[in-house]
Amino acid sequence: MPEDRIPPGSDEQTVNPTVVFHIDLDAFYATVEQLDHPEFRGKPVVVGARPGTRGVVSAASYEARRYGIRSAMPISEAYRRCPSAVFVPVRMARYQEVSRRVMQLLAEYAPSVEQLSVDEAFLDVTGTERLFGAPEELARTIKQEIHSRYAVTASVGVAPNRFLAKIASDVDKPDGLCVVPPGTEREFTSRRDLTELWGVGKRTLHRLKSLGITTVPELQTCTKPFLRGHFGQAAGEYLYCAARGIDPGVFHPHQRSRSMSTEQTFERDVTDKSALEEVLLELSEQIAFRMHDEQVVSNTVVLKLRTDEFVTRTAQRRTERELTSTEDCYTVGKLLLDKLWDRKPIRLIGLGVADVYPVGSIQGELFDDGTARRRAVEEAVRQVSRKLGTPIHKARLMRPRDPDSHSSE
Repeated sequence: MPEDRIPPGSDEQTVNPTVVFHIDLDAFYATVEQLDHPEFRGKPVVVGARPGTRGVVSAASYEARRYGIRSAMPISEAYRRCPSAVFVPVRMARYQEVSRRVMQLLAEYAPSVEQLSVDEAFLDVTGTERLFGAPEELARTIKQEIHSRYAVTASVGVAPNRFLAKIASDVDKPDGLCVVPPGTEREFTSRRDLTELWGVGKRTLHRLKSLGITTVPELQTCTKPFLRGHFGQAAGEYLYCAARGIDPGVFHPHQRSRSMSTEQTFERDVTDKSALEEVLLELSEQIAFRMHDEQVVSNTVVLKLRTDEFVTRTAQRRTERELTSTEDCYTVGKLLLDKLWDRKPIRLIGLGVADVYPVGSIQGELFDDGTARRRAVEEAVRQVSRKLGTPIHKARLMRPRDPDSHSSE
C-alpha cells in the first residue's frame, strides 16, 4: 500500500444545500421499441445496425444485456451472442418525440432542467420542498408520472451535486431511486466499488491496483500530491475529488441560450473509429432535430472527447454557411474527430453547436446559397421520418455491407 496516506475523515466536507436529480430513462431506445411493439416485450431487443452490415449497437434492452450485449458493440458480435434477438433500426425521430414529452414533464417540477442527451437530464430542485415535498418524495412522484404518462421507467439519483447524482442513478437500475443526503457524500462513495466511480476506466483500475489500491476507502486515504504524482495533474485531481464525493466538475451546466449539445458515455472504452462515427451520426441527428424544433441555426460545431485517463479535449470548426441538417453536423463532426482523436480509448463523445441564433435573424446573401432550400428539405425528410417511424439518411452517410459479418437474411 502507498505510504503517502492521510487518516480517514481528516479533510472537512462542506455540506452543499443544492439538491440535484439525475434522471436516466432506462434502456430508452429499446424501451420505446417495446412500447410501440408489444410483441417485443420480454424479448431481447437490440437497437442499431442490421445484422450483416458494418455497424454497432446503439442500445440494448435489459433482456439483451443478459447476453452481454452493450452499446457500441459491433452488431456482428451482438448477433453472435444472441441470434434470436429482435434487431431494429434506430428511430431517432420517435425517441426524440418521447424524450421531448418527458423533458416537458420534468420542467413542471424543476426551475432548471439540463438535458444531457435524449435519455437523461439533470434537475436542480433546490428550494422546491414547499411546493413538492422532500426530495425523495418528489423523485418518486416524477418516476410515477413518467411511467403513467409514457410507459417508460426512469432511474433517479438524488444528491448534493451532479457527479454523485449521476452515480446514484445507476445504483438500483432499472426503475431505481437512490438518495445521497447532504453530509454523507464521502460515506456514499466509500460503499461503492471503484468501477462505480463515474469515469474510472480499465486502465486506471489497473494502475490503481498496481499501487495497492483496490477499494474506494483506500483511495480516500491518498493525498492530492500522491495522486498527481502517479496519474498526472488532471487525473490525480479527479480521483481525489471523485473518491470523496466532491464534484470534479465534469458536468458543467450549459448555456442553452447560446449553445446546445448532447453526448454519449460508453459502458466500456471505445477504440474503434467506426463505432465512434456511428455514435457521432446519432448525435448529429439529435442536434439537427433540436435545432429544427427550436427554430435556431448555427455556424459552429463543437466536438468533445474524454479519454479513459480523464483527459477531456474539445475542438470546434466554424463554417461559412448555416448548419441545417444531420449531414451538415455529421460532416463537420467527422472532420473534427479526425483532427482531435489520437487513437486513445474513448470514454465519452459529445457533439454540439455553439453561438446559435434564430432562423432568419441574420440577413442572407443577395444570391441565396441554398440554405433555405436545404432547411426545407431537411424538415420534409424529418416529417416523413416521424410518420414512418424509420430513420432516413442520405446513402453516402450509411456504411457499406461487411461481407464477413453474420446475416439473418
